[in-house]
Amino acid sequence: MDFELSGDQRAIRELCREFAENEIAPKAAHYDQTGEFPYDIVAGMARLGLFALPFPERVGGAGGDFVSYCLALEEIARADASVAITLEAAVSLGIAPLVEFGTAEQQQRWLPPLLRGERLWAFGLTEAEAGSDAGGTQTRAVRDRDHWVINGRKVFITNAGTDISAGVTLTAVTGVDVSGEKQISCIAVERGTPGYTQAPKYRKLGWHASDTRELILDDVRVPLHNLVGEEGGGLKQFLAILEGGRVAIAALSVGLAQACLDASLRYSAQRRQFGQAIAAFQATQFKLADMATQIELARLMTWRAAAAIDSGGRAGVYASMAKLHASEVATACANQAVQIHGGYGFMEESPVARYYRDVKVNEIGEGTSEVQRMLIARHLLAPFAIE
Repeated sequence: MDFELSGDQRAIRELCREFAENEIAPKAAHYDQTGEFPYDIVAGMARLGLFALPFPERVGGAGGDFVSYCLALEEIARADASVAITLEAAVSLGIAPLVEFGTAEQQQRWLPPLLRGERLWAFGLTEAEAGSDAGGTQTRAVRDRDHWVINGRKVFITNAGTDISAGVTLTAVTGVDVSGEKQISCIAVERGTPGYTQAPKYRKLGWHASDTRELILDDVRVPLHNLVGEEGGGLKQFLAILEGGRVAIAALSVGLAQACLDASLRYSAQRRQFGQAIAAFQATQFKLADMATQIELARLMTWRAAAAIDSGGRAGVYASMAKLHASEVATACANQAVQIHGGYGFMEESPVARYYRDVKVNEIGEGTSEVQRMLIARHLLAPFAIE
C-alpha cells in the first residue's frame, strides 16, 4: 500500500497551491464582500487546464486522474470555497454528464469551450419538492414531434447564470414505466433557448462569489437529440455523477478545513495572553491537534475514494464515507477556528468568519449527511437482506 503521491500529482498540487496563494487568496475577501463572480480567477484556472484535468484525451481532456483533480480542489478551496465550488460544479456536475453519457455529436458540440474553461455548464437536479428525494422530480418533458417541450423549475443551481454560462443538463419526467413509476431522463438545454430563464442570484449564507440561482422552464422546446444518455435512465445516470461529485466535495471540505487549521496556527502563535502565546496553552494545543488529526483522516478517506474511481470502478460507499466525514470535519474545524480566534473570529475582517459561513453547505449539497448515513448503512446491511 503506497500513500505517496506521484511526481505528476505533486506537481499539480504545487501548481494549484501557488495559484491559490498568489491569485485567489488576496481577492477572496473582496469577492466575498461584493458577491461578484470571479471571472478573472476562473480564467486563471482555465489557463492552468483545471476544467479539463480529470477527463480523457479522447474527448479533449487533459488525461489526468481523479486523485489529481481532488488535490487541485483541495488547494483551491484552501484559498476560497466559492471559487472551489465553481470549479467543482463545472467539472463534476457540468462536464462529467456530457463526457459519461453524451453522444459523440453532443460532445463535439458542447465540450470544447467547457474543457477550455471558456464557458460553464450547469446540472439541474434539485427542485422545491425533489432534493434528497430526487425521484420526486416534477419537471416534465413531453414529446411534440421532433422536440421535447419542458416545463418546471429547478432550485439551488450553480453556474447557470453567469456571463459565460452556456447551458444546463436537467432531469425531467419523460413518461412512466409499466409499473407506473416515473421515467426520469436527462436533457440538455442551451442558454438562450426561448422559455428558459434564470432568476436573480440567491442571497446565501456563504459561497457569496459563486453563482446560485433558480431556473425557470416555460414551454422550453429542444430537439429530441438533446437527450443525454438513455431515455428513462436519468435517475441511474445522476446517481453515478453524484458519486464522483461527493468525492470532489470531500476534497473541497478538506481544503477548507486545512485553511481553518492554517489560520488557527498562525493566530495562536502570534496572539498573546497572560504573558505568552495562546499556542502555549494546552487547551489551544489540544484543539490544534484534534483539527490536524481529523483533517488527515478526512484527506486519506478522500484519496481512498478518488483512487477507487481511478481504478475503473465506482467509488460506492467510499464516496459517501468521504463526503460525510470530510464535510463534518470541516464544520468542526471552522467552529474551533472561530473559538481560537475569540472575538476576532467573530469579526468579518477575519478569514475564519468567512470559513465559518462557507462550510455549512458542505454537509447539505450533493447529498446531505443524513443521506450519506443512509447509503452507508444500506451498504453495511446488504448481506442481511434488511427491507
